[in-house]
Amino acid sequence: MGKGGEKGGESGEPEAQIRFYTWEEIQKHNLRTDKWLVIERKVYNITKWAYRHPGGHRVISHCAGEDATDAFQAFHINPTLVKKFLKPLLIGELAPGEPSHDRDKNSQLVEDFRTLRKTAEEMNLFRASPLFFSLYLGHIIAMEVLAWLMVSYFGTGWITTLILAFILTTSQAQAGWLQHDFGHLSVFKKSSWNHIVHKFVIGHLKGASANWWNHRHFQHHAKPNIFQKDPDVNMLHIFVLGDTQPVEYGKKKLKYLPYNHQHEYFFLIFPPLLIPVYFQIQIISTMIKRRFWADLAWAISYYMRYFITYIPFYGVLGSLFLLTFVRFLESHWFVWVTQMNHIPMEIDCEKHRDWLSSQLAATCNIEQSFFNDWFTGHLNFQIEHHLFPTMPRHNFWKVKPLVKSLCAKYGVHYEEKPLGKAFVDIIGSLKKSGDLWLDAYLHK
Repeated sequence: MGKGGEKGGESGEPEAQIRFYTWEEIQKHNLRTDKWLVIERKVYNITKWAYRHPGGHRVISHCAGEDATDAFQAFHINPTLVKKFLKPLLIGELAPGEPSHDRDKNSQLVEDFRTLRKTAEEMNLFRASPLFFSLYLGHIIAMEVLAWLMVSYFGTGWITTLILAFILTTSQAQAGWLQHDFGHLSVFKKSSWNHIVHKFVIGHLKGASANWWNHRHFQHHAKPNIFQKDPDVNMLHIFVLGDTQPVEYGKKKLKYLPYNHQHEYFFLIFPPLLIPVYFQIQIISTMIKRRFWADLAWAISYYMRYFITYIPFYGVLGSLFLLTFVRFLESHWFVWVTQMNHIPMEIDCEKHRDWLSSQLAATCNIEQSFFNDWFTGHLNFQIEHHLFPTMPRHNFWKVKPLVKSLCAKYGVHYEEKPLGKAFVDIIGSLKKSGDLWLDAYLHK
């Protein structure tokens, strides 16, 4: 049970009784119907409110029974404003003798990371460059216009259509990186402005759903590479990942597919089908089931614009084929870029690490170059992005030396590799996991 206490006001009058809780008690409240969390030593009961959480109920529920201070700071660009909404949920504080961090986390590491964040704020690294994002949006729109001009002036021959498809693919991929910026609230100072432009970019420029993306992607950031919490490692029994899942599948004699060949059938399933099949089905069904009507309207505006533009040249079936081909190409681009930072890293069950250690265990960087920055949408700075998701991407290179220094101080592994090796490591990791599965399947 929590311990009661009173705090006196300046006038000497006793204020409302404050309850104090131990970590042992708080950690019991991590159930679906009973959720508490801690932010800056204050204890909040989020059980009922979680389903009204703008970022989705799952991302905040993943932090139940834990110190969520660093996650709270990472996801909100105006924590002071958000705290006003937390006041009705406040039920007490950590007992005076309790540490600020749960589960024997390194308190000095945690404090040093928070100091690093304050340093980044003082360096204005969370301030976006309007010119950067304006030019970025401009080059996407320019590619859309160029594609239309090509088919208008050169017709619908095979060579023109192939070049057109590559231009549209590039536009779609870059729009994907741009919507990622607005989705993370890293462009404007006001959340509402980011949300509005996010819906425009992901909806009107890509035909997808902002709410679907938010609810899925924020979980990935809160608990990267954690089974049952990160949707990106839920492979629907098609792949087994990491070192522990393959052994568990093998021991249980689970063989939905021949996982010892997953590094081979990866090329046939993951890159070509993720966006044109799986994501499209998931996006449409989510918008309808959850009644995201505004997102649906934005998505419809994309398809109307696309078909109005290309049906006069290709007809209905030709336009559908072109769109499917573009999605097919984009899917390859997206999969290789997004998986190179995570699949080769640790993938396991929840270990309740501190924010820095959990993000570094699940992410790695790719060497910087102008091409790598552009090709990956600055996701080659995946470590810095995961530590500071609301930081504008053009500032990642500035905070990188500070992060590396902190990691070196505490012996936290900071991994960086060339782009080509990162691609190869995806296949190597899948092969390693497949071999672990086969060994457990046959011998354990």
